[in-house]
Amino acid sequence: MAVKKVVVCEAQIPFVTGGAEHLARSLVRELVKHGYETALVSVPFKSYPKGELLTHAAAWRLLDLSESNGDSIDLAITTKFPTYFVRHPHKVSWLIHQHRSAYELCGTEFGDFEHTELDVNLREQLVRLDSQMLQESRRLFTIARNVSDRLEKFNGLHSEPLYHPPRLAEQLKSGAHGDYVLSIGRLETIKRTDMLVRAMPWVDPALKLIVAGTGSQDENLETLAHSTNVGDRIEFRTVVSDDELVTLYENALGVVYVPFDEDYGYVTLEAFLARRPVITATDSGGTLEFVHDGTSGLVCEPEPEALAAAINRLGADRRLAASLGSAGFEMARQITWDGVVEKLVGAA
Repeated sequence: MAVKKVVVCEAQIPFVTGGAEHLARSLVRELVKHGYETALVSVPFKSYPKGELLTHAAAWRLLDLSESNGDSIDLAITTKFPTYFVRHPHKVSWLIHQHRSAYELCGTEFGDFEHTELDVNLREQLVRLDSQMLQESRRLFTIARNVSDRLEKFNGLHSEPLYHPPRLAEQLKSGAHGDYVLSIGRLETIKRTDMLVRAMPWVDPALKLIVAGTGSQDENLETLAHSTNVGDRIEFRTVVSDDELVTLYENALGVVYVPFDEDYGYVTLEAFLARRPVITATDSGGTLEFVHDGTSGLVCEPEPEALAAAINRLGADRRLAASLGSAGFEMARQITWDGVVEKLVGAA
């Protein structure tokens, strides 16, 4: 089938822009660059109360994206829950993630599903429906091996990891290793920025921390910083332009990224493309597909003191920081959009 028109499906929480939103928009841009007429189909998403999950899944199921004004749409690319419920004869899924609270986050401090009859029944229904909808896909890809492993574990579905370059890939550059470590991302509990703040009392006083991002934990993190007497060594930047991010990457000693069981973690590859080493944790999930301890970064236990020791190791050995960052760069620069587009369109 000769593909000409493509729709990329996105579930959008109003006023929230994160990795999933950047991925969908980047994919649209790249498809256009490769000669495909492409549109972004975005439907608002709300995950609470939990009954809304089935409502939003049903809303996507009601959509038929097979044509527009009488002209056929050749391909629909779905991303995260519940976009893959959409109806289309040539549906290809590039899965960012399912509704994680019903899957691997269930029973953890980061999920809101409990062992009540209502939650158990809802979770079973979501898993069953997800499996059914995803099986409709002509091909099933994920954004990382970690996502594929979850899909195999919970749904019994095989998929192929398909890595993409991070959003700032073409702008990033390398500079001197400065006197600060950098944390970038949404300030939510699952990103565990609080663990990094708690590590700062054990970090060499000559080193500072810059936290770039915003989220529900903004005030809590600033309060924590002051209560642990490290407020003067931590700079919170809630609004940061792309140019500022590029400069922050360029001059950082390293990037600290310790989320819990991350899907992919574009921060990791952005750091590598700026030749910055990455410090991550043993349970950070997708980051471990790229951060190899002692080769392209440092991997430590998810504890503040262990995290501080890793930061101090970089601070004491700038040659090590440079070597790790260079190894990460060689890995990250091999990931291109050409391969992503070829796989997704060819799968139709």
